[in-house]
Amino acid sequence: MSGPMHGVIVAAHGRHYVAMLDDDSLRQCVTRGKKTNVAVGDDVDLKATSADQAVIEAIAERRTLLYRSDQYKSKLLAANVSQLFIVIATEPSFSDDLVSRALVAAEAAGVQAHLLLNKTDLADALPRARERAELYRTLGYDLLEVAATGDPDATRAALLPRLAGQRSIFIGQSGMGKSSLINLLVPDADIAVREISSALDTGKHTTTFTRLYRLPGGGEVIDSPGFQEFGLYHLSEGMLERAFREFAPHLGHCRFYNCHHLHEPQCAVLQAVEAGQIARQRHALYAQLVHESAQVLY
Repeated sequence: MSGPMHGVIVAAHGRHYVAMLDDDSLRQCVTRGKKTNVAVGDDVDLKATSADQAVIEAIAERRTLLYRSDQYKSKLLAANVSQLFIVIATEPSFSDDLVSRALVAAEAAGVQAHLLLNKTDLADALPRARERAELYRTLGYDLLEVAATGDPDATRAALLPRLAGQRSIFIGQSGMGKSSLINLLVPDADIAVREISSALDTGKHTTTFTRLYRLPGGGEVIDSPGFQEFGLYHLSEGMLERAFREFAPHLGHCRFYNCHHLHEPQCAVLQAVEAGQIARQRHALYAQLVHESAQVLY
């Protein structure tokens, strides 16, 4: 195949990418120069450079883009996704900070977010996990309880209809059972990983790369490596206030039109915090994110 090719990026590791072409074959590809602005899920135009390699010539306009960032650089997570599933578990304990940051990222990107409480078969830890997850449910986020290992059939039955016809990404801390969920949903996941690893040419030790799988019943799911931090330095103050959905009824009702919702008098958001309408931990995160957005150096 020597002419122009079209594909979807199905794996990314550093500056190495794998595209699935229209005929379902895999092609290792790179960007021109040192660009790293490619994400799993991107629709790309390719030009062959050898029998199994290509260079990315163009990236189609994205419908959505999820990424995280610190003050020095950003890390693309996935493009053109319609749903984000944040995997939490009864054990080990999950990070409220990471969950809330992921929800903010989804809101800012226009991606529907869900929480997936895994390992519900660990009965002793379930009540506490439910109690901690209740905050997000009261905000209107879907909270689905599953047990990938304890009840795989019920887990599959609960998830597959929600994934059909969608491109979804699963994220979460290490230890939440995300890999078990992916293996449950994608019967040939291990085979796909080996094929993609071979196409990436990164060696048998590479397991921490983002990859996209097609689901047997339709739809696609993207698995991302577990991580412990979710920086959102790229979001402006205006984007942040709109990404906290519980702020919405109060925006525009502050005394000052340019209110930062931090220390200002007669701030409608702060009044809602005092009245218990906005959780203090959520407002504290907002204040932290506003602080971080002012530290950007790139």
